[in-house]
Amino acid sequence: NPSDLPLTAVKDTIAITSRKGVITTTNYQYYLIIIMVDISVTLAGVPLTSCVYNASGPRTGSSAAMSKIAKSASGGVLAKSATIASQKGNDLPRTWHEDNGKASLNSEGLPNSGIDYYIDPKTISETMGESPTKPYMVSISGKNIADNLQMLQKISSTIESGSVNIAAVELNLACPNIVGKPTIGYDFEQMEDVMKQVASLPCFSGSKPLFPLGVKMPPYFDRPHFEMAAAILNKYKHIVSYAASINTIGNALAIDYHAEMPVIRAKGGFAGLSGPAVKYTALANVKQMRELLDNSIDVVGAGGVQTGRDAFEMILCGATAVQVGTCHWTEGPGCFDRICDELKAIMKDKGYNNVKDFKGKLKDWSKEGVALSRQMKMKSKKSDTSGDVQPKATNNNSTLIIAILFAIIAVLLADKLNIVSL
Repeated sequence: NPSDLPLTAVKDTIAITSRKGVITTTNYQYYLIIIMVDISVTLAGVPLTSCVYNASGPRTGSSAAMSKIAKSASGGVLAKSATIASQKGNDLPRTWHEDNGKASLNSEGLPNSGIDYYIDPKTISETMGESPTKPYMVSISGKNIADNLQMLQKISSTIESGSVNIAAVELNLACPNIVGKPTIGYDFEQMEDVMKQVASLPCFSGSKPLFPLGVKMPPYFDRPHFEMAAAILNKYKHIVSYAASINTIGNALAIDYHAEMPVIRAKGGFAGLSGPAVKYTALANVKQMRELLDNSIDVVGAGGVQTGRDAFEMILCGATAVQVGTCHWTEGPGCFDRICDELKAIMKDKGYNNVKDFKGKLKDWSKEGVALSRQMKMKSKKSDTSGDVQPKATNNNSTLIIAILFAIIAVLLADKLNIVSL
């Protein structure tokens, strides 16, 4: 029924709207119905052109690598986690990917070009181009709290100079900070001290922070740990704009069966686990952090995101945006275009026009939900079977529909120009 459409057409006018993808004609009123979805979001007050962007780490060490992210469908660009000075990282091999693609390990040791490189106007210009339409963000991971404070002050001075546009800063709380101490995010006394000292900096002491600050969190597995971490972040909600969950799961080990040794050289083979294997832990962390954090603190989902469906599930659990790390590492920046396209297709299929329509709306388990899931799986199975039997016919039908669309458009234009009369 044309009256049910968000946009309707008058005679000789084509209406683009968001429903079923068919053409209806009534008294020469034509309806070209195309589903339009919007996956842009605002994260910590920063507009992202899409809700999917890169995690700090893979393919982010240089402006040449980051420029490829900027040209993709990634909603923004997050630079490599920086230290005070450049460093080469651990000895090779320091990364490993399982043959089936289900898991990856890394013990890179934060190889990077140093903070001065990532906040240099030349680096940012080479990354984003002369007229950037996406935000450029910086990540820091100092060897100690003094390093992190020094880097934050460097960033503040650079922003205040007006020479660069740094949209946000991500502070890594998911790596060791002091030798002999646990990862910051697991040592709540240390985490409290870090946040207290960060909050004392001039860039955060005013009524409004100089820039949005995000924190990268380690994975948690016990409810009391979630609660303690969230309580600290909530205490400093005046400076913390988002929490990214999760970083890699630490101390994983993979063995080379033939050589009977670890696949990773550094640290006895112990490394951070990432890839699809960590997705379910990541979903749980996103869900629990969203439940516990103040509404003013956004949650960014990270861990095991390979497809549009993975991104959809992260957002359903409460993520405002989604970071992609391992998939970007193995597939390259083309993964952002693919994942965004897949997410849009899911949203179209489910009737969602924008991310807010389903963000944080994970439903409780129910018998009705089980019945719906069973029904949809059966429908999908039948569709797959049908597609296997007559793939050529399906393709021909699609071609025919496209031809009809162009014919209608041609007739409308001809009538409008008085070449023919309807």
